[in-house]
Amino acid sequence: MPKEIILPVIAADFESGTLESWSKSEGDAVVKGEVLLSVETDKAVVEVEAEHSGVLGKILVAAGTEEVPVNSLIGLLLEEGESAADLDNFSVSPLPEISATVPVAPPQEELVEPSMTKSSPSNQVGEAGRIFASPLARRVAMDLGVDISALSGRGPRGRILKADVELAADQPADPSTTSVGTAQQISDGSYTAIPHTNMRKTIARRLSESKRDVPHFYLSIDCQLDALLKMRAKLNANAPDGDGFYKLSVNDLIVKACALAMRDVPAVNASWTDEAIHQYHNVDISVAVATEGGLITPIIQQADTKGLAAISNEMKDLAARARQGKLKPAEYQGGGFTISNLGMYGITDFKAIINPPQSCILAVGAGEKRPVVNGDELAIATLMTCTLSADHRSVNGDVGAQFMQSLKRYIEDPFYMMASHLL
Repeated sequence: MPKEIILPVIAADFESGTLESWSKSEGDAVVKGEVLLSVETDKAVVEVEAEHSGVLGKILVAAGTEEVPVNSLIGLLLEEGESAADLDNFSVSPLPEISATVPVAPPQEELVEPSMTKSSPSNQVGEAGRIFASPLARRVAMDLGVDISALSGRGPRGRILKADVELAADQPADPSTTSVGTAQQISDGSYTAIPHTNMRKTIARRLSESKRDVPHFYLSIDCQLDALLKMRAKLNANAPDGDGFYKLSVNDLIVKACALAMRDVPAVNASWTDEAIHQYHNVDISVAVATEGGLITPIIQQADTKGLAAISNEMKDLAARARQGKLKPAEYQGGGFTISNLGMYGITDFKAIINPPQSCILAVGAGEKRPVVNGDELAIATLMTCTLSADHRSVNGDVGAQFMQSLKRYIEDPFYMMASHLL
């Protein structure tokens, strides 16, 4: 009997994605463990490996199909001794039915938008008030104030997905209230509509939630870079050829300095929950990387234990694959702290939005020549402004200040990094 090819659970909170491409065509041999297809999630394009060997007998979901729900049947694999004729008598197994018991919204709730409370025969409310929706969809519905009982789902058996909730939240409460100016803008063709990718929608939702729900506070400090720049130039000039080659960037040194400062002040390496503050044991640093679809934050894991050469080469590899959409979920999910560096664009000072569930993000500006006072003398030095955005629920002001002091020490006197296992 032909094997079913099912869209697997690729990452946490993954409910649906775009089937970007098939690596095989119908009739091609498939070997267990080789790449069979690629799926676009809200963060990256993930390669899915074949679970069995055989021949790709039938592609049921074409490349380019969007919002393909997890656990969907997307293809059929012929095993040894089977032929295309076996597909004729193949009966598709029903998809697993995932349901959750959710109380039906009470009739007295009047704050929900009219367009969201309109009844529909396709609403997925079963017996005893059950609503067939994913846990993530229910959580997003609560955050966005959407009445989930009034929605029609596009998932298996009409299951309500996160995308259904977000689409409902984007709809205006009353189309008749749309202004004449807005209607004119829509009709005159004076702009290009760029459809939202899953990644862009996720970034927008998460940053909106962060700015709305997380009490940010900010701490800025100026760091002199001259000693660090001299050390970087000397190390790069003496980098070995071949396998041991490296070329350090200023950002590589900032990652290392930040990791050591986190080890000195572990309270910044934490997340807030309603039950407790989770303080992480590993120093895993997320580094913001700009891609065509938006920002993604690949992780340098256990950065405090790695030398500069290892950090530099790992960061280059992660950044390259991030821009290609080839990161694995484990390479961008998690992390206890984020660094966002806009110095290469000449930005000298900015404040970044915290990346939940983390408690801190460090905004790094450009190094520039500025006047400084050394003792009683006026001098010129290369200064870089760093600004910490912190969640005041889990990180107190004095804790943030201690972290920034430690960071400044490592940057201004890189001897301390040298003494802490450099290369």
